[in-house]
Amino acid sequence: MPIKKYKEKLELEKKRIEEELMSFAKKDEKLKHDWDTKFPKFDSAFCSQQPEDAAGEVEEYVAKLPVEHSLENRLRDINLALEKIEKGNYGKCEKCGKIISKERLEAAPEARFCQNCKT
Repeated sequence: MPIKKYKEKLELEKKRIEEELMSFAKKDEKLKHDWDTKFPKFDSAFCSQQPEDAAGEVEEYVAKLPVEHSLENRLRDINLALEKIEKGNYGKCEKCGKIISKERLEAAPEARFCQNCKT
């Protein structure tokens, strides 16, 4: 697969991940590539009148935190791969410097390590 195809695949996946993140989080304006899951807003009347609903919303918030973290990490790797394409060093293992196999890049175009070095 030519680099142009990898770039297109990476850009599509970046857009998909950003859209998914936007559904429950917002970009952190202070930290690059960081997103913050939106915490539910309550007033004291809501919490005292409907404590089960408030607890449910907090539980949902807590459940979304690991999803946010996972998507952020994947998005970080995609952005890094896109930067490498622009700099002309895409497809090289960050650990040993060898070329990452075509099969590995087709499965995960954001791969940072070859099959032998992946952690």
